[in-house]
Amino acid sequence: MSSEKVTSTQVAKLAGVSQSAVSRVFTPGASVSKKTADKVRAAAAELGYRPNVLARSLITGKSRIIGLVVAYLENQFYPEAIEKLSNELQQHGYHVLVFMASNDSEATQDVIDELLDYQVDGIITASVGMSNDLTARCEAAGIPIVLFNRQQDDDRLSGVSSDNFAGGRKLAEFLIKTGHKKIAHIAGWEGASTQRDREAGFIAGLAEAGQTLFARAEGNFRYELAQQAARTLFDCDDRPDAVFVANDHMAFAVMDVLRFELGLRIPQDVSVVGYDDVTLASWPSYDLTTVRQPANRMVTETVTTLLHRIEDPASPVRRVAIDGPLIIRGSARKADA
Repeated sequence: MSSEKVTSTQVAKLAGVSQSAVSRVFTPGASVSKKTADKVRAAAAELGYRPNVLARSLITGKSRIIGLVVAYLENQFYPEAIEKLSNELQQHGYHVLVFMASNDSEATQDVIDELLDYQVDGIITASVGMSNDLTARCEAAGIPIVLFNRQQDDDRLSGVSSDNFAGGRKLAEFLIKTGHKKIAHIAGWEGASTQRDREAGFIAGLAEAGQTLFARAEGNFRYELAQQAARTLFDCDDRPDAVFVANDHMAFAVMDVLRFELGLRIPQDVSVVGYDDVTLASWPSYDLTTVRQPANRMVTETVTTLLHRIEDPASPVRRVAIDGPLIIRGSARKADA
């Protein structure tokens, strides 16, 4: 077999079409008839032809690559969301490069530098904040950014999230309605808008009913720290009768400590509620009452916003907060008892 690469000209000759027709067939979104596309793809398959994506990017100035930056994958919400984002972007002819970063600004800067080197067409950050300097550099390079599951007070940044404030308030209203009097909160990372807004909504809901937080600890969105927070709040005589944990990932850690270390019954001794509604939340082992993040709608809005910014850099910045429902399960008592 010859080791020489098959060219689009050879494909065009075998298919009986022009070289530009071959190019259109392999260009996402280009106009081409089904008859022509079928002939070109049949000829390409026969010859073993594959288009050179990198060469095309040099011609068009578009890499068709989106950089996706995520801080951590321990939380089940993010692997599921990344899969949905990748699938939706692929449907629009884009490919995804996933980079791990942290909430440390220097580490994030290194990742953004690498993405700029790859000449990505756009960037989605999930659970990662953007400094003013990094935002300015991406803006100068003409690369749009959309924050996923985050919001940030920067007029240059679009963001898509659930309505975290409303979700926190729903949880407070539910716990009060079901008769809880000593309600605690285990917070996530203080630098995240999701944490700040969820807690603010929760406290507002308590205040409307004339209550305040009985106790508070920080889990920083980490499983081990959430375990320690649960020990701090519940390994005592005067313990809470309910706890709102800032996401499901931490709520699972809290439930494990309450049951298997402290011997407490859920929900008879203490009610536990979370936020996200990841797949594990519905499993019988946890049966977690939680606020569902509308991941499918969040992904669609994120991709739509980013593609609009790629196609029209002058398109307005968008801040989208999508309401999510309260999913009532067995981890919290449903009536005053």
